[in-house]
Amino acid sequence: MLAAVHDREKALAKEIGQTVERGLPGVEVLAVELAGRDRFTVYVDHPAGVDHALCERVTTLLRGYLDRFTVDVSSPGLERPLRKPAHFRTYLGRKVAVRTAAPVDGRTRFRGEVVEAGDAAVRLSLNGDGVEIPYDSIVRGNLIYEG
Repeated sequence: MLAAVHDREKALAKEIGQTVERGLPGVEVLAVELAGRDRFTVYVDHPAGVDHALCERVTTLLRGYLDRFTVDVSSPGLERPLRKPAHFRTYLGRKVAVRTAAPVDGRTRFRGEVVEAGDAAVRLSLNGDGVEIPYDSIVRGNLIYEG
């Protein structure tokens, strides 16, 4: 079930990312998360920040989905989603929470510090132990707010 949701989210993220990033240069779609069968949230970022007006422009671009889905558009927030190698590279040395579809080293949930972000996997330090998690297996990845 989780793998099917993950596959659907990845397909939506690719589709929506192309639409939004082509229609609004400078806007990055960080993640798309399903919240039920007919609702999803699109997390966007922009170098100048994300405000209500930008979220509204993104929603307008996604009108084609509104006959099938309730669409929420959001800023990344303090616990921003991390999915791509570049996202993890930006936060080397920071704590993150990661969930995988299938077990990695016998687990599906991890909380640790990003110590390396290669092209295929991210390496986390978990209380001194290291674990390498392939990006393809990550269902959710978020920065842990340490404010």
